[in-house]
Amino acid sequence: MKIDIHNHFYPTKFLKQLERDGSTVGLSVETDEWGRQILVQYGNRVVTITPPMNDIDMRLEDMHQAGFDMQILTLSAPSVDIFPEEIGESLAQVVNDEISEICQKHPDRFMAFATLPFIDPDRTVKELKRCIDELKFKGACIGTNINGMGLDDQRLYPFYESMSEYDLPIHIHPRAPVDKETYKDYRLLPMIGFEMDICVAVARLVMGGVMDKFPNLKFIVSHLGGAIPYLAERIQNCYEAYPDCQENISGPARDYLKRFYYDTVSFFEPALMCAYAFVGAGRMVLGSDYPHVIGDIKEAITSIEQLDLPQADKEMIYSGNILRLIN
Repeated sequence: MKIDIHNHFYPTKFLKQLERDGSTVGLSVETDEWGRQILVQYGNRVVTITPPMNDIDMRLEDMHQAGFDMQILTLSAPSVDIFPEEIGESLAQVVNDEISEICQKHPDRFMAFATLPFIDPDRTVKELKRCIDELKFKGACIGTNINGMGLDDQRLYPFYESMSEYDLPIHIHPRAPVDKETYKDYRLLPMIGFEMDICVAVARLVMGGVMDKFPNLKFIVSHLGGAIPYLAERIQNCYEAYPDCQENISGPARDYLKRFYYDTVSFFEPALMCAYAFVGAGRMVLGSDYPHVIGDIKEAITSIEQLDLPQADKEMIYSGNILRLIN
C-alpha cells in the first residue's frame, strides 16, 4: 500500500472566500499569462493553482496512474495564518469542512491533516478538537513559522499539549522565511528559501526545548528535512561547542533530530540515501508535493522503488510508518 502524506488541496469554497477576504492582507486570486489561476499577495505570486488542486476526479486519476492508494490532504501556502484572527478561523473551518466532505465521500482514498488558525491559541485548540473529534482527521499541519513566530514560541504550547494527548502527527510544511528580500530573484524562495526555513524550524524545536517539554510529539518534516540530515553533525558540533545550545535540552542534539520523521519530497537518490543513513527507513514517509508545479506524483514512488534498499524498508516508507503514526 502506498500513502502520499505530502500533497495539497485548495477547496473551491476557500478560493471563493479569498476573493472576498483576501484584500485584508493584500491577497488576490488572479490569472497568469498562461491562463492559470494564481494567488498573488501585494503583486508577488504566492502559488499557482494547478487543476488537480481542486479537482478530485483528476486527482483520483493521477493517483491511479502513479500507483498511490491514498492521500492525506492538506492545504498549502499561504494557509490562514496571515489573516486577522476571525477571518483566519473562518477560512480554516471552510478548508476543513470541504476536505472532510471529500474524505467522507472517498474514505478508502483520502484522509486529512487539519488546517488551524495558529495566531490565536484558543482558536487553534478549538478547531483542532473539532477536526479530530468530529471530522476524524488524522493529524495537523503547521508552517515552519507563523507570521514570523518560531515554532518554539510558548504561544504554541497549548497546541503541542493537545497534539500530545491525541498522539497524532504534526506535519511541518514550509512557509516563506521572514527575510523574503534575500529570495526575491530567480524563484529562490521555492528553490532554497523554503528549505532554509525548514532547517530553522527543526533547530528551534530542538534547541528551544519543545522536544523535551512535549516528548510524545510526532513531527513529520517536509522535503526530507530541508538540509537537516546533511547538517546533522554540524548541529551536533554546535551543541557541543556553545553553552546556549545546551540550555533547554537534556541530551545531544543529534538524538533529537533522529526523533523527527522525514517525508521523501526530494526524489534525489543521494539525498534520500543520506536521510536513510541518518534516521533509517523507520523514520521516513512517502510524499509527492503534488500537484505543485515542482512536485511529482510519479517520481515520488519511482524514486523509492529505485533505491537499493530491502523491500521491507520500502514498505515502511510507503505506508507502514504513517499507518503506525496515525493509528
